[in-house]
Amino acid sequence: MCGIVGYVGFRRAADLIVEGLRRLEYRGYDSAGLAFLDDDCQIGVRKAAGRLSRLEAIVRDDIPDGSIGIGHTRWATHGAPTDENAHPHLGGCTGSASASVAVVHNGVIENFRPLKTRLESEGYAFRSETDSEVIAHLIDSCLKRTLAAGSRLTDEPADSPWVMAVREAIAQLRGTYGLLVLFSGQPDLLVAARLGSPLVIGVCDNEHFIASDSSPLAGHADRIVYLADHEVAVVTADSLRVIHRDSGRIEHSVQPLDITVSDVGMGGFAHYMLKEIHEQPETIRSAMRGRLSRDDATAVFGGLNLTPSQLQHVNRIVLTGCGTSWHAALVGEYLIEEFARLPVEVEYASELRYRNPPIDEGTLLFAITQSGETADTLAALREIKRKGHPTLAICNVVGSTIANEADGGVYLHAGPEIGVASTKAFTSQCVVLALLALYFGRLRHMSYEKGLEYIAALERLPDLVAETLEADATIRAIAEKYRDASTFLYLGRQYNFPVALEGALKLKEISYIHAEGYPAAEMKHGPIALVDPSTPSVFLIPRGGVYDKVILNLEEIKARRGPVIAIASPEDERVRELADDVIEVPDAPSFLQPIVEAIPLQLLAYHIAVLRGCDVDKPRNLAKSVTVE
Repeated sequence: MCGIVGYVGFRRAADLIVEGLRRLEYRGYDSAGLAFLDDDCQIGVRKAAGRLSRLEAIVRDDIPDGSIGIGHTRWATHGAPTDENAHPHLGGCTGSASASVAVVHNGVIENFRPLKTRLESEGYAFRSETDSEVIAHLIDSCLKRTLAAGSRLTDEPADSPWVMAVREAIAQLRGTYGLLVLFSGQPDLLVAARLGSPLVIGVCDNEHFIASDSSPLAGHADRIVYLADHEVAVVTADSLRVIHRDSGRIEHSVQPLDITVSDVGMGGFAHYMLKEIHEQPETIRSAMRGRLSRDDATAVFGGLNLTPSQLQHVNRIVLTGCGTSWHAALVGEYLIEEFARLPVEVEYASELRYRNPPIDEGTLLFAITQSGETADTLAALREIKRKGHPTLAICNVVGSTIANEADGGVYLHAGPEIGVASTKAFTSQCVVLALLALYFGRLRHMSYEKGLEYIAALERLPDLVAETLEADATIRAIAEKYRDASTFLYLGRQYNFPVALEGALKLKEISYIHAEGYPAAEMKHGPIALVDPSTPSVFLIPRGGVYDKVILNLEEIKARRGPVIAIASPEDERVRELADDVIEVPDAPSFLQPIVEAIPLQLLAYHIAVLRGCDVDKPRNLAKSVTVE
């Protein structure tokens, strides 16, 4: 959940590291720090609790000139957000003057307590409450033994004592890590290692970047290397060697970097979240691009890695994810069961890995994730894969762990999503699930004509979303009216029930207002006790099969003087007579309503949060990529 940036080359490292940390602050923003080598090749450290701006102020007054360094933005797991707990952590001493090693770490070390006890017995003193400081002292301990054993110095960095020390140390760690190490006296050497926490390397001429995702590389590197689990990267200004922790050097793949500076900028919007909401007409097109075949009236996928014959033998689908991805999975359940007539189960990934449910032959798992690094989703995928079932991923990040470990899958092509509260990834996930429903439906019973109708509806979707975005001013006015409410209820039926859950989650995440989503008909089974004149209910009530039923539920709320915000079809006078406020959205087929109706709920949460003075892109206690349990 933390951001890591490293640089070795010919430019001033501190400038590039702070710029990279700014792009990564969405991954963790309760403290930040950097380490560098000074003129005497000794390790210097600057770090501060709080937002990155505090570190920037410190560095601005005393900018290190060195051309090698590492940096970190933290989301606290072990220990409170304090200067002492901020990364980098030093190994070999209690101060920077004689430190031999500096470490930044993303992940959790599960056995840090016994390691800490052992290191304390060796004389190491700990200054923080973190599990990460153990790594720094452990590497120093291994380095001392390696040097004492007379390990020869070599011109090949991968065979050096410093790399050997890192390999020996990480072999003793139990847990997850994305790790970047800087050594005193080594002005041209960074060592990176990963297990369960992402690291990428930007490849340039006479310089290299290391980061926990690709956004800091934009505008600097045009090539990228994705590290895999148990791999160690030995990085100098003009060389890159990748070795396996246990078996030695391996050949690494260098790929083009496909993001630009504009992809990771705000593009004139006030916040990343608002930018990403407004990008959705295009990201929806990107999710469908090249995946619709009118000739065959079906969807086309290049990465499922299962033949149509194999997929015809699938008799059950399990969709798993966390948070917003779980809500998208609920939409997928409705889609696949209606159009493919396949039984679908939706599982919280955090529960699936421990629940050990009976899974029959013919079951296919889809792991749904924006980042491709979500720890619970990855663990669930690995558990189902271990049992011999095929696993596929629906993922946004190329080269991510889940994308690599699944048997196949579908990329969202939504571009970097930097706002912590997911928006465009959710709608892209729903689009991909709609494509899969079409694909499986055509494999089974859906007619050619029905397939063409389905495709025509999908092709209209980006324009419907663009039209929905035109309600922004109306939604802001409604947000002004309800900004001080302490509780919201979100209500919908069938396809719109998962969107009610997602709308409530968005409001909770960024405005800190309590909100709950329910099937509208469930109100009378308990939640209606919450209704009073100060508790708004957001109704999803487009025209469709259960419209009259939802109208009755709305009237139950009005009978108890509860204010109602309705997301409704254009010129619906019946709703206008009943609701206090109405947000009109264009009519869409019921199976596409979740995508269209998610837009006003995203905007409503956004505007309420802004009006309440909340930090929309960096909500408290949250980070973008949840890489720990």
